[in-house]
Amino acid sequence: MIKLIGIVLSLLVVFGWATPVMAESPQPFITQEQLEQGEKWKNQAFTATNQGDFETAEEYWTKIIDNFPTNPGAWSNRGNSRVSQNKLQAALTDYNKAIELAPNVTDPFLNRGTALEGLGKWDEAIADYNHVLELDPNDAMAYNNRGNAKAGLGKWQEAIADYQKSFEIAPNFAFARANYAIALYETGQKEEAIHEMRNIVRKYPNFADVRAALTAAYWVSGQKGEAESNWVAAYGLDGRYKDMNWVKNIRRWPPSLAEALDKFLKIQ
Repeated sequence: MIKLIGIVLSLLVVFGWATPVMAESPQPFITQEQLEQGEKWKNQAFTATNQGDFETAEEYWTKIIDNFPTNPGAWSNRGNSRVSQNKLQAALTDYNKAIELAPNVTDPFLNRGTALEGLGKWDEAIADYNHVLELDPNDAMAYNNRGNAKAGLGKWQEAIADYQKSFEIAPNFAFARANYAIALYETGQKEEAIHEMRNIVRKYPNFADVRAALTAAYWVSGQKGEAESNWVAAYGLDGRYKDMNWVKNIRRWPPSLAEALDKFLKIQ
């Protein structure tokens, strides 16, 4: 959340083990023992994912794919584990297969969009998010991620509109609200952006991204104490914010906020 913070991968879902979508040939009989083994691998993959061990998660999804090759959820989930390791081309292959097997399911399109964003293919990512919204006009993650892709193209006002739509649909979607605040900052609406960020950390005090954003915004506005206080929280939660390459190219903060954080870090 690559660790995509602004971009959001779809919730990991495994579709029915024994019911392939668009199977082209008769499927072999699946025993109860095989189903139980598949369920065990699935749980192990989720556990590894929750622990941030995406390489191990990928291994378990591969086991599932080897045994249940027409399961679109397994392909999509392996793609997610690969995106989290920055194996973007390999992830695209997995998402393409999931889409082939389940063309009317939104998750693989949504997740393929994140891989395309990672490759800087903004227009292709937007096309995937648009397709998700055709299938489900109330998909909050699709609006959030489309906003990220539009931000990648420098279309900040369009991004702001997408972020707003995202949290109108899902009021507790903190990622969309954070992206909205950061986009406001980039468009010069700094007071409103800081107000939004403060509201977010009041509700989610352990939201490292917003703590780091407040650090940057407060520092360049002369509020040194507030900046230092938020930095202690941000760095304690996620040390990657000290790496400007990560902030600019993986987290993909906009230039104005990234420059502000860089100024703060150079004083440290």
